[in-house]
Amino acid sequence: MEKVETGGAARPGGRGVLLFARDIVVIFLVALLISFLVKTFLIRPFWIPSESMNDTLQVDDRIIVSLLTPDLIPIEHGDIVVFEDPGGWLPEPQPQEETGLLGAVDWFLTFVGLAPEDDHGYLIKRVIGLPGDRVQCCNDYGQLMIDGQPIDEPYLRLDAPGEPASSLSFDVTVPEGHLWVMGDNRDHSGDSRAHMDAPGGGFVPIQTVVGRAVLVSWPLERWAWLDSYDESFVGLEPQGAGAWQVLPSGVPS
Repeated sequence: MEKVETGGAARPGGRGVLLFARDIVVIFLVALLISFLVKTFLIRPFWIPSESMNDTLQVDDRIIVSLLTPDLIPIEHGDIVVFEDPGGWLPEPQPQEETGLLGAVDWFLTFVGLAPEDDHGYLIKRVIGLPGDRVQCCNDYGQLMIDGQPIDEPYLRLDAPGEPASSLSFDVTVPEGHLWVMGDNRDHSGDSRAHMDAPGGGFVPIQTVVGRAVLVSWPLERWAWLDSYDESFVGLEPQGAGAWQVLPSGVPS
């Protein structure tokens, strides 16, 4: 390594050590600040605790969620979104807080965005219906239909070949400012269909969407970008103004 001359007088060794330590602390604090800002405004990690999105997402997968959706990037058909519980979709959480040093470390890593949150009511599903869409199940071939157009769903996992895309029939029109969401593991997903009789009718307010899942980050052998399957929804256009509108304010799966 070549020597770099500064042109100044040499500093005493002790003062040099203190300055070095100070620089390390400053770099560490700046790195934490950047991590916190990234978590707050750009991306956040989440983990998958259930099988409702198999095989796209599997139990204990870690995912990266872009926070640019829906505030800056509109939600589209096929997007996988993380959203807050619209109300009654999840049981009351039973907090199991770590104590002592381990608990403090876990809180700190979660705060700066280096560990996923596991104490909040989040869900993850695929967007099937946008505001104004009429979503029906199923046609004679067992396919979902959006505004009368059948859609091909290569991401589906069904218990038996040849089953319809949903064992529960439905015919809904998505209201403005809301979404209709469904799990890829269609026979084992408590999604919009399971809450049609609830006050919200099974629709998810766009204001509760935290962001769009973009990447499986762990385990390494499952590292992959998450596909929205645009080709499955070709020809579909948003039917209502709310399709591109974020209302003022908002992962079990």
